[in-house]
Amino acid sequence: MSESSTAKVVERVDADSRYEILVDGRRAGLTAYRDQGTRRVFFHTEIDEAFAGQGLGLQLVREALADVRASGMRIVPVCPYVAKFLKRHDEFADITDPVTPEVLRWLKARLG
Repeated sequence: MSESSTAKVVERVDADSRYEILVDGRRAGLTAYRDQGTRRVFFHTEIDEAFAGQGLGLQLVREALADVRASGMRIVPVCPYVAKFLKRHDEFADITDPVTPEVLRWLKARLG
């Protein structure tokens, strides 16, 4: 099956505090977050090796951040992949907050 004919869907999974990208119904990757009030703090993104090189990380993060905007929330990019995406795509600059020591301490406490 060619790449263009595969179904790629990004879903928010609130119970697990993450967004997942599915390829033909199979989870191919995720970006994890924790909510701090009206800020969604992204701390980890991964794409399964079997799906590497298909641009899935880019699609996943773009759609996750668009969902954050639609939800009226702000973005805090602790995750290096999300931070790199934001440096190259300034369309989310107006809803992006800096990573501060306070945010990092808060996140560490939440993740245990």
